[in-house]
Amino acid sequence: MPLSARELHRRGVDAANSRRFAQARRALAAASARTDDDDLRARIDGTLAYVLAQTGEPAEAERLSREALSRPGLSAETVALANGQLGTLLMHGGRLDEADEFLTRAIDGLDDGSIESANLLMSRAIVSMQRHRLDDCTADLQRAVAAYDAHDQQEPLAEARHNLGYAALLGGDLVTALGLMTSSRPILAATSDLAAAISDLDRAEVLRDAGLTTEAEELLGAVASQFGAQRMRQARGEAEFHLARSLLRHDASAAERAAATASRRFTALGSEGWAARAEAVRLEARLRARPTTPPVAEDFTRTAAALTRGGFRTEAAALSLTARLADGGRMPRLTADAPTPLRLRAHEVRAARASAAGRDADARRFAAEGLDLLTAWQLSFGALDLQASLAMHGTELMFTGLAAAARSRDPEVLFEWSERARHLSQQVAPVRPPHDAELSSDLAELRMLRADLAGSDWTTDARVRELRDRVRDRQWSSTGAGESRERLNLLETRARLGDDTAILAYVFTREELLCVVVTASGSSIVELSLPRIEAALDGLRADLDVAALTHAGPMASVVQRSLDERLRLLDDALLAPARAATGGAVRLALTVPGILGGIPWAMLPGMAGTPFTLATSVSRWLGDDSDLRLTSVPRRQAGFATGPRVARAEEEVRRAAAAWSGATILTGDDARVSAVTELATRVDVLHIAAHGRHAVDNPLFSGFELVDGTLFGYDVDLIPRAPDTVVLSACELGRSSVRWGEEALGMTRVWLHAGTRCVIAAPVIVPDDVACELLGAVHTELANGVAPAVALAAASESTGVTAPFQCHGSGF
Repeated sequence: MPLSARELHRRGVDAANSRRFAQARRALAAASARTDDDDLRARIDGTLAYVLAQTGEPAEAERLSREALSRPGLSAETVALANGQLGTLLMHGGRLDEADEFLTRAIDGLDDGSIESANLLMSRAIVSMQRHRLDDCTADLQRAVAAYDAHDQQEPLAEARHNLGYAALLGGDLVTALGLMTSSRPILAATSDLAAAISDLDRAEVLRDAGLTTEAEELLGAVASQFGAQRMRQARGEAEFHLARSLLRHDASAAERAAATASRRFTALGSEGWAARAEAVRLEARLRARPTTPPVAEDFTRTAAALTRGGFRTEAAALSLTARLADGGRMPRLTADAPTPLRLRAHEVRAARASAAGRDADARRFAAEGLDLLTAWQLSFGALDLQASLAMHGTELMFTGLAAAARSRDPEVLFEWSERARHLSQQVAPVRPPHDAELSSDLAELRMLRADLAGSDWTTDARVRELRDRVRDRQWSSTGAGESRERLNLLETRARLGDDTAILAYVFTREELLCVVVTASGSSIVELSLPRIEAALDGLRADLDVAALTHAGPMASVVQRSLDERLRLLDDALLAPARAATGGAVRLALTVPGILGGIPWAMLPGMAGTPFTLATSVSRWLGDDSDLRLTSVPRRQAGFATGPRVARAEEEVRRAAAAWSGATILTGDDARVSAVTELATRVDVLHIAAHGRHAVDNPLFSGFELVDGTLFGYDVDLIPRAPDTVVLSACELGRSSVRWGEEALGMTRVWLHAGTRCVIAAPVIVPDDVACELLGAVHTELANGVAPAVALAAASESTGVTAPFQCHGSGF
């Protein structure tokens, strides 16, 4: 017996909801052919309109919906549903005000608490999201959640909770956003691959706003391809639009191309609102890429008007701010509840305009106000990688302020901005995450997979990617908000310095490199030759690596001479001018921007015999147990561990441990991740000799190899009590990744975040014999209570060994 029209319609609805659009069209066509009931035909046409809109025929979908709605004699429920279908189509077309009107008519005409009402509440919530009416959006979503829960509809319930996550994203709560989206994804993914792709599209927006652009862009590229394969042109355009937004801050030319592609796609679909959104991104990208030839004013005005017509008033305001950079016109007024990124953009524009007009004091004031707003946002997060990544939103503010401060040539002003730069993601003191058994289990599985996939790019494995995402998501959600750290001014800093100590605060403004030299008796600014320094830095890492690996033979002396000459040039251009202004200080505390992060300072000729430390910031260095800095620090216990395949690792740790009484040594099968992290909780000094690897894409997945796998940065962050001093005799673990706003994040930073005061590590390869001899002598000093930086300098002098090991944090 053939299926009835109603049964075929139901099949069509189910297929459409599961995004099996070809199957839905067949069922709906068959249903329409088998009925003369105008009421049922209107419902069939409404569902078909949804399918047409999803598969790239929005104009035909709207025509069909309006035709269905105009038929006489329809039931009140069918009229409501037809209004809802049309409202949803208008929503997808970016016509938000019209969409809200039709959806409200529909919801008012349906029984409260019904599935049909809940579905339309979901659509109206999306309209409110895009208009940035987040209270209205959340209220509709909560009503939908209650209805789906009451009817035990798990799939739409997961989608509603996912959308609550998206509302949290728009409100700036990235942790809640990712938590809700992550918990909903398995249910959505079980319905279809396309449902998973739609979920991933929104998750990519969270990652983008968190500053994790590499991950976001990989995800957006994948979902765009998936939508394209299913001929979902609207969804593909949306993925391309979000890709352009992500590219905007770090590759304006690529952002312009991606936005232009999305704009053409939306225009072809008749989606005026979405086309305007893409065009707004294209105009901003064009201005960033070619600021001397900005788009014409009419382009900004026309696009802002189209955004306003579509109901995208927040994005219209953002575009108006961008236009004010180009034409210098009157700034638009923002509401008190405007999104944080939009308010930050307003500060950016004000600061940039003041700077261009030569009003440097105003430029600094506007930039500082924006950075204070960013700090208030960061205070809601405790996760280390999230705090560092959020600094993306302060990049332009920071460089505008730094450049204006540099032009003042006032040491007090430039020192203040140097500390602001160092504090961009460090003035928030994070709260450590509690122990999490599931997080520990995921890290253990990652260790096994990394070992199994040795020799290949393990990050491309699907299970590895899944676990890495879960680890990051859990760490974000399990870490509470932090508190703001004090930032010292120049006078307070000088008052806390000893007579034998100087601070070298290097400042990079994109255009020049300066150094603020601070001593107890005074301060000055030293101008440095950026071109000479950049020339010396070019090829430095390669020279260091080759020199470390070339111990003998005819090339050894040639390689060493080349390295020595490069280090001499760096010393002359970078260190010597600053040291000349220190008044003969015998100890140095350095703060350095990201472009200087890979320099082996201990190998510069001018550093011979000088105790120095690379401080995360002067304020944190002077604030960390300042009463202990200039005195010997008694240390009671030391622990040592080795990893596999390090030729002299056991010899190194046994020689070093001989300086201590009752030291614990873990080697071979005893040196497991759990044992080493447990050892770290009960010693004052921890020394690890193992192969290290630096993960540029996510430095918290950097680590060192132990017998049962990698001890990751995330493992370190779970240690409840970190050692006072950590020695990492592991190649590469002193490296950091330059993050947004010249932020650096690496394994050294992870230990400092965990509570360690000082980390001794090297940014490049160190030969085993060099590490063995030098670090053994360092422990002799440490065991006698000598500060780490002083111990390292003394060990280098006593052994005659010059190596790239250096102190990070509070070395003295």
